[in-house]
Amino acid sequence: MSAPRRIIQVEERVPLSQGIPLSIQHTFAMFSASVLVPYILGISPSIALLMNGIGTLIFIFITKGKAPAYLGSSFAFISPALLVIADPNLGYQYALGGFVVVGLLMMAIAILIKFVGTAWIDAILPPAAMGPVVALIGLELASNAASTGGVLAGDAPIDPKAVIVFCVTLGLAIIGQILYRGFASAIAILISIIVGYVLALAMGLVDFSAVGSASVFALPAFQTPKFSTKAILTIIPAILVVVNEHIGHQVVTSEVVGRDLLKEPGLDKSMFSDGLSTMLSGFCGSCPTTTYGENIGVMAITKVYSVWVIGGAAAFSIALSFIGKASALIETIPGPVMGGVSFLLYGMIGASGIRLMVDSKVDYAKPRNLALTSVIFVVGLSGISIQLGEACTLTGMSLAAVTGMILGLLFYILDKLKLTNDHDDIEDIIEADV
Repeated sequence: MSAPRRIIQVEERVPLSQGIPLSIQHTFAMFSASVLVPYILGISPSIALLMNGIGTLIFIFITKGKAPAYLGSSFAFISPALLVIADPNLGYQYALGGFVVVGLLMMAIAILIKFVGTAWIDAILPPAAMGPVVALIGLELASNAASTGGVLAGDAPIDPKAVIVFCVTLGLAIIGQILYRGFASAIAILISIIVGYVLALAMGLVDFSAVGSASVFALPAFQTPKFSTKAILTIIPAILVVVNEHIGHQVVTSEVVGRDLLKEPGLDKSMFSDGLSTMLSGFCGSCPTTTYGENIGVMAITKVYSVWVIGGAAAFSIALSFIGKASALIETIPGPVMGGVSFLLYGMIGASGIRLMVDSKVDYAKPRNLALTSVIFVVGLSGISIQLGEACTLTGMSLAAVTGMILGLLFYILDKLKLTNDHDDIEDIIEADV
């Protein structure tokens, strides 16, 4: 019987010969999503890569190297930012002003959390609620991974070549974490990306045209923010999404690494770091940042939690922001390859939410727990949404988290008023009714 895979802990350093490929693996995992946001917003991806790297290093510094997290470009701001950009009296610089204000508000919330603590999270988001919220972080992205991979093409015909590359990449990622031994098991994702890329190249799915036109070296394009009340009010509602997202990611990372990161280094420090990174990104002309589920998935699969590896990925991101051809080369990785990898990464996050409920020994004989989990899953997966302001929409995991908080708070109040009738099993309920 083979020995279990060794876990590389959060503070542990790894040899440079292993650290470089491990960091590159994280860079690949975040790259496609992180450059997509600036592309949609019409700005240079290089400034986003630069600020992502700087933001990640800031996060590691403020959390004292006790919370592994990579900060990539946030999708939560796309809709409100596009609305500001489309306004003939505003533009992207005014969206940047909104990003700065949201970053400041996140820092203010972090300071408030430092004084009030995190006990309120346990009260209004017990394991029966937090588990499905965490699971939804991965599950709601499942269709995105399938679309990226070319196996969910809608009305368009599905390319058999894309399906083959997708399946081979996904299969290697799965087999790798089960069969690989030693260091190979820690870079199973990187190996599957490389093999998938070579297969896609052989099938003619790789387009090198962007590499030829890209410059070898280029300075990121900086912009200065401008401030408008209208733009700020349009951007601000997104804070509900990013705060819920941040808490969920810290919980799932805690579950992956086996530590309570909400207490040590503390939710106040991690959220303050996230807010500071978003504020600085706004001042420099980039898009807001957020902790990335793709990188959490990599940690869950490889059992490599070292912040030194995450810091290395941040350094690679900063370097890529100045090397145009290297960045363009990574962008040539076709969708079926990244979709195949993401399929497993997002699934691992979903499984982490289920694991949280199992480890917490959630008793589903209790009607409260059954109701919480059921409603949160249905809200998160049903596709319903609530519009906040002109552009911000609560849906998926974010809406499910808010719903869970409302229900959790309601149950908490009923408990305090001694109005609940939450028994251990159905027989207790029948006896009570008799």
